[in-house]
Amino acid sequence: MEEERRANEKEIASTSMMENFEDDPNKPFTRDTVLPLKFNYLDLEKELDSKNDLIDDKEFDIPQVDTPPTLESILNETDDEDESFIPEDPSLLNIETVDTHSCDTSSLASSDSGDRTHLKRRKKLHDAFSRHGSVMRRSLLKGVSAQIVSAADKVDAGLPTAIAVSNLIAVGTSHGLALIFGKDPNQALRLCLGSTAVGAQYGAISALSINSDCSRLLCGFAKGQITMWDLASGKLLRSITDAHPPGTAILHIKFTDDPTLAICNDSGGSVFELTFKRVMGVRTCDSRCLFSGSKGEVCCIEPLHAKAELRDHPITQYFLLAMASLTKILVIGLKPSLKVWMTFPYGRMDPSSVPLLAWNFVAQQSSVNPMLAFCRGDVVHFLLVKRDESGAIHVSKQKQLHLHYDLINFTWVNSRTVVLLDSAEKLHVIDRQTQEELETMEISEVQLVYNSSHFKSLATGGNVSQALALVGEKACYQSICSYGGQIFYLGTKSVHVMLLRNWRERIDHLLKQECFTEALALAWSFHEGKAKAVVGLSGDLSKRRVVVADRMVEILFQYADRALKKCPDQGKIQVMEQHFQDMVPVIVDYCLLLQRTDLLFTQMYDKLSENSVAKDVFLECLEPYILNDKLVGLTAQVMKDLLIHFQDRNLMDSVEACIVHMDITSLDIQQVVLMCWENHLYDAMIYVYNSGMNDFISPLEKLFKVIASPLSAGKALTDEQVVMGNKLLVYISCCLAGRAYPLGDIPEDLVPLVKNQVFEFLIRLHSPEASSEEEVYPYMRTLLHFDTREFLNVLALTFEDFENDKQAVEYQQRMVDILLKVMVENSDFTPSQVGCLFTFLARQLAKPENTLFVNRVLFDQVLEFLCSPDDDSRHSERQQVLLELLQAGGIVQFEENRLIRLAEKAEFYQICEFMYERKHQYDKIIDCYLQDPVRKEDVFNYIHNILSIPGYNAEEKQSTWDKAMGKIEELVALNPCKAADMIATHFIEQINSIINKLKDPFLLFQFLKSLLEPRDGAQISQELPLMNPAVSELYIDLLCGFSPLHVTEALKALEHYRIEETIQIAQKHKLLEASAYLLEKKGDVHGAFLVMLQKLQSKLVVLTRETEKPKEVPPLKDVEDTLLETIALCQRASHSLNQQQREALWFPLLEAMMSPQKLFSPAASQQYSEPLKCLTMLVLNSMAAFIALPSILQRILQDPVYGRGKLGEIQGLILGMLETFNYEQTLLETTTNLLNQDLHWSLSNLRACVTRGLNPKQDYCCVCLQQYKRRQEAADEIIVFSCGHLYHSLCLLSKECTVEMVGQTRWTCYKCNSRNRGVQGSESVSELRQGRTSSLVQMKVTSHHSVSEECGNKKQTADTVLDPQQIQAFDQLCRMYRGTSRLALLTELSRTQGGEKHGFLNVSQSGPAASSVFLNENFQLHLAPPPLTED
Repeated sequence: MEEERRANEKEIASTSMMENFEDDPNKPFTRDTVLPLKFNYLDLEKELDSKNDLIDDKEFDIPQVDTPPTLESILNETDDEDESFIPEDPSLLNIETVDTHSCDTSSLASSDSGDRTHLKRRKKLHDAFSRHGSVMRRSLLKGVSAQIVSAADKVDAGLPTAIAVSNLIAVGTSHGLALIFGKDPNQALRLCLGSTAVGAQYGAISALSINSDCSRLLCGFAKGQITMWDLASGKLLRSITDAHPPGTAILHIKFTDDPTLAICNDSGGSVFELTFKRVMGVRTCDSRCLFSGSKGEVCCIEPLHAKAELRDHPITQYFLLAMASLTKILVIGLKPSLKVWMTFPYGRMDPSSVPLLAWNFVAQQSSVNPMLAFCRGDVVHFLLVKRDESGAIHVSKQKQLHLHYDLINFTWVNSRTVVLLDSAEKLHVIDRQTQEELETMEISEVQLVYNSSHFKSLATGGNVSQALALVGEKACYQSICSYGGQIFYLGTKSVHVMLLRNWRERIDHLLKQECFTEALALAWSFHEGKAKAVVGLSGDLSKRRVVVADRMVEILFQYADRALKKCPDQGKIQVMEQHFQDMVPVIVDYCLLLQRTDLLFTQMYDKLSENSVAKDVFLECLEPYILNDKLVGLTAQVMKDLLIHFQDRNLMDSVEACIVHMDITSLDIQQVVLMCWENHLYDAMIYVYNSGMNDFISPLEKLFKVIASPLSAGKALTDEQVVMGNKLLVYISCCLAGRAYPLGDIPEDLVPLVKNQVFEFLIRLHSPEASSEEEVYPYMRTLLHFDTREFLNVLALTFEDFENDKQAVEYQQRMVDILLKVMVENSDFTPSQVGCLFTFLARQLAKPENTLFVNRVLFDQVLEFLCSPDDDSRHSERQQVLLELLQAGGIVQFEENRLIRLAEKAEFYQICEFMYERKHQYDKIIDCYLQDPVRKEDVFNYIHNILSIPGYNAEEKQSTWDKAMGKIEELVALNPCKAADMIATHFIEQINSIINKLKDPFLLFQFLKSLLEPRDGAQISQELPLMNPAVSELYIDLLCGFSPLHVTEALKALEHYRIEETIQIAQKHKLLEASAYLLEKKGDVHGAFLVMLQKLQSKLVVLTRETEKPKEVPPLKDVEDTLLETIALCQRASHSLNQQQREALWFPLLEAMMSPQKLFSPAASQQYSEPLKCLTMLVLNSMAAFIALPSILQRILQDPVYGRGKLGEIQGLILGMLETFNYEQTLLETTTNLLNQDLHWSLSNLRACVTRGLNPKQDYCCVCLQQYKRRQEAADEIIVFSCGHLYHSLCLLSKECTVEMVGQTRWTCYKCNSRNRGVQGSESVSELRQGRTSSLVQMKVTSHHSVSEECGNKKQTADTVLDPQQIQAFDQLCRMYRGTSRLALLTELSRTQGGEKHGFLNVSQSGPAASSVFLNENFQLHLAPPPLTED
C-alpha cells in the first residue's frame, strides 16, 4: 500500500500544478485562456525541477516533468529560495512531513515550539481550529536570534530595528550595523556591514531593502543618510546624504524591479525616486521628488514586485508605486513617464490607525493581474489593476473586508490567503474570497519592534507633525517582511517566521493532539476540495482524492487502534459502550464516504471484533446506513453476525427494517425465511420470497392459512391477525399494480407474470390442501369477510390500471361474477357488505368505457333487501349503503318511482331527498327534513339556502316559500330561535299572518322574543324597524304575563312601540317600575316619581306589617333597591327643574322615608330604626346637591320623629351635613388660591419673556448681507430673532417669511426655517400657527411712519387679543409644565363658558382648537402645590 501511495504522489508531483483558482476551480489556466503574457516556460520548468530535486531526490525518483506549470501554480508559490533553510536544531525537521507535491517548496523552518505549547495546553478547540486545524506554523530562528543578542553584548551593535529578507536575512540595529545571515541550517552570520562609529554619526538603521537578485542592500538611517552595500563582497558602494531634505529620518526605502531604481520615504512625508548610475567607473545617485510632504505626508510606500516568471506581464513596464498619505491612497507609474493612475480618499478614520499597503498578483476571470490591498483601521479595500489594449490602466474596486479590530500589518501569503496583525498583537489568517477567519494566534511573546522613534524623528530633534507622530505609535513597517510565502517578525531579541502548513502537516498537527475526528473532517474537506489555504495538493481532482483517501485510511486505522487501546478495562458496560459509540460510527461513516466497504468489512471489522463491545456497537451503527440505502451489500459473515446480534437483543423490528433494504444475495434465504416466520416478520419474509426466489404466491398461501380458519369459524381476529390481514391486502395491491413490497418496483419483465399469478390465485376454486367442507373460492371469501370495503377498493384500483389490457378485462368480468356468486348467494354477509359490493359495481358500470356486465335483476334484489320493511335492524346503515350505491351511479339500474315508494315505506328520508333533488321538487324535501328525526333542525338551513343562494329559478323558490309558510307553525314549534331568524330574513312582510297562525300564547311569546330581542349570533333584519308597532306591544303584553321581571330591560332594548299604549299595558299588569320608566321616557317626570313613590310606600307598609312577625326576615333589601331607583330618578330630573319643582320631588321622598318611623312599636323601632335612618341619610346626602341646606334642616326639625327629641338625636345628621359643607368650602378655597398663584407666576414669567432683550450674532442682514445701518429705506425695519439672526423687514418679506394669524402678520426666521424645511417639510407652517417656533422676534423701527401705523394697529386690537410676541411667549409658558398644567385647565374652563369673556385667557383661541383635556377619560385633577415665586 505504501508503494502504491508513493507512486501516486510521484505522478501528482510530475504535473507541478496547484489547485485551480477562485472563479473556475475546474478550469486550468493555459496559454489560451490568459492575457497575452510571454513566459519562458522551459526556464520555469527547469527551475521548479531543481527545487523539487533539493527536496525529493533523497527519497523519490521524480520523472521528467511533461506538463508545463499553470499561472495559478506560479502565483501560489510560497518560496523562491535556491536552497532549503533549516533551523538551528536539526531534530525539529521531520523529513517525512515535508510536502513533496507542491510548487510551494519546503518552508524556512520546520516543527516549532508552538506545537509543543499546544500539546501542553489541550483545551477545548475553538470552531475555526476544529474546522481548519492549525493553518500557520510559527518558528523561532534560533541561530539568528542568538547572534543578535550576542552582537548587542559583544560589539555593542544595539537592539534590532529593521529586517529585510531575500535569499539572505538582513537585520539592522540601533547602532548603525547591518547583520547579514545565511539561510543555511546554522543560520551563520555572513557579513557585519558598517560600524558603531558610523552609527554614531548616522544614527540607527531605520529601513532596509534587498534587490531582486540579492546582490545589493540599501540601508536608511534615522538621521537621513542612505548607504548601499555589495552583499557578495561586503563593500560599501554608495553613501548618499543629499537624496532628500536634511533633518528627516528615512522611514522606508524600497528597491523596485529595476535594480537601478529605488524609492525612499522620509519623516517629512516626502517620497523620492533614487536612480543609480555608474559613469566612468564612478557610482552616482540622482534623486527626484515624487511627492512633497507639504501636500500631505506619505507614511507608507509599496512598489509592485513581480516574480521572475511574471516579469513579462504587460503591467510591469509601468513600475507601479502605491503611496499612502494620511488622507488618501495614490497609485503612480514611474515609467515610461511619471503619471498618477489613481487616487482614493480614506474618508473618516481614527487618526492613530496605521495606513497599510500590499501588492499581489491574483487570477480572476481567466487572467492574472495585480491586486492592491490597502487599509487603515478596520476596513480592508481591494483594488484590481488592469491594463487594456490601448495601454491605459483601470482600477476596479473588489469586495471589502470589514473587521472588528484595528490593523497594524497586512501580508499576502498567496493570492487566496492573507495574514493580518491587529493592534493587540494577535494574528488573523483570513481566506480572501470567503472572508472566513481560519486561525488566530497570539504573538505578543515575540516582543515586536516598533518604528515609533523614526516616525517621530527623535534622532534629528523630533521635527515632525503631530499627525505623523501619532501614526508612528503603532508603526511596525520595518519589523515585518514576507518572502516566498514566509513572514518574518523582528522582536527585540529574536526573529520568528510564520508560514502556511502543508495539508499533511495540518492533519498531523491535529493527530499529535489526538484530535482524530477533527483530523478526519479536515482531511475530508481536502478530499472534497472545500478546504481553505491548501498547500501541497496538486494535480487533477481525482488524483488529489486518491492521495488524501490513502492518508485518511491510515488515520482510520490509527483511530481504530486508539479506540481499542483507550477502552476502559474496568467499570460498567455502559461506559465501554459509550466509549465505542463515540468512535466506531466515525470510522464507519468515513469508510462509507470513501466507498471503502472492502476495508470496512475485512480489516476494520476484524480489528474491532477483538473487543466484543466494539463489535456490537459496530453492528448496531450499520442500521441507519442500511435504512438510508447507503449500505446495500454486506459480507455473509457480517450479515450473519448482524442477525444474531439483533436476535439476541430482541430487536426484531430492526432486523426486518434492515432485511428489506439489503441485497438478498448476501443472505441465507432458508435461514432468513424460517427466522422471519418464527418472529412474525412478514414484510421481511415477503421481501425474501419476492427478491430471492421470484416467488410471489407462497407468501399469500402462508398468510391466508393464518387468517382463514378464524374467519370461516366466525371468530374475532386477534390484533396480530388483523395486522397480517392488512399486510395481505397491501401486498395484493402492490402485486397487481406492479410495485414491489414493501418498497421499490417489480422488474418490468416480471410485472405481467406476477399479475396473472395473483389473479389466478385469488379466483382459485379451492385451496391446495382443501377439506371436503371448504366452500368454493376460499381466498375471495376470506378477503371479503376480513374487510369488504378495502378489498373492493384494491380491486377498483387494479381495474383502473388495466383498462386497455384484454386479458385483464376477462379477469375483471370473471372476478365480478365470483363476487356476486359469493356474496349474493350467501347470507353470511351484512347489508353493509352487500351494499359495498353493489356500490363498487355501480362505480364500475358508470365508467364511460365499461365492459362489465351485471344482471339488472340483481340490483332489484339488493334494493328489496335494503328496503325490507320487516327488518328494522341497522336502519341507518341500510340507508347509508343505498345512498352510496345511488351516488356511485347505481341510480340508472333502478326505476325511480318504485325506488321512491320503497324509500318512503322504509323511512329512508335521505334517499327521498336525493331523488326529489334530482327532480327539482325542493318543496317535498322540506317534508323529508321534518319527518326525519335525525335531521329535523337542518330544515332551516335548507330553506335559507334555497331562497338565498343563486342557481334556483323563481318557480322553485316560490314553491319552497309556499311550503315553508304552510309549515310555519310546525317550524316555530321545532325551534323558535331559528324560525325567527328565517322569518326575519325571508318572511318579514308576512309577520302579521304568521302571528295569527300561532295559536299557542307561550309559543307566540317565544317566537316574538327571538324575533325582537337581540341575541348572540342572530342577524337583525333591516326591515324590522319598519314593522308594525303593534307587534312590539303584543310582545310586551305577553312578556308582562310570562316574565314580568324582565319587562323594564326589554323596554330599554326595544324601540318600536307607542308609549301611551305601552303605559296602559304596564298599568294593566300593575308593573310600577315599567310604568315609571315609560312615564319618564314620555317626559312626565312627576308622574314617574309618583309611581315610584307609590311602590316605595307599599314596600314600607310591608315592612311595618312584617314587624308583627318577628320570626320572618323583613324585606329591607326591597326597600333599599326601590329607594335607590327613586333617588336615581330624582337626580336625573333635578338638572332640568327649578327649585320649587325639585322640592316637590325630594321632600315627598324624604317624608315617605321618615313617616313609617312614627308607626314602629318600641321593639320594632330598635330593630328598624337604624337601617331606616341610614336610608334617610342617603336621601339627605343625595338631595343636598339640589336643595338648599336651610330648607332641608327646617323640614327635618318639623318632623315629629326628629323634632320631638333632644338635639343629640339629630346631631349626627346635622354634623354630617356640616362636614360636607366644610369639605366643599375648603376645596373651593384651595383651588381658587392655587389658580391665583399660578396666574401670578405665569404672568410674571410672561412679562419677563416678552421684555427680554435679544442679542444679534452679527451686525448685517442674513439675506442681503449688508450692515443694517447702511440702508435708509423709509419703510424698512430691523428684525431680530431669539436665535440671534438679524434681517431687514423688506428682505424677509421678499423671502415670504411671514405667516398670517388672526389678521396679523408674524415673522419667521429665514435661515432657521429653510434649514428645517428639508427635514420637517410642511410641518413648519402648522407649527408656526400653533405657536411652536423657537425664535421670538423683536423689531427696531427705522421709519416714523411705520411706528405710528403699528401703534394704531395696537390700539385697535389691545382690547381683544395679545400681540404675536405675547401669544408666542404664552405658548412657550404653557409648554414649561409637564403634562396638563393648571393654567391650561383654567384656559380650558374659560373656553367651555361660550367665549363670552375677553382677555388674557382667550389668546390660545387663535390657534386651532385642541381636543379638550376634560374629554380624556383618564383625566384627573391633581392638586399639587404651586411653583415657588420670588417676593
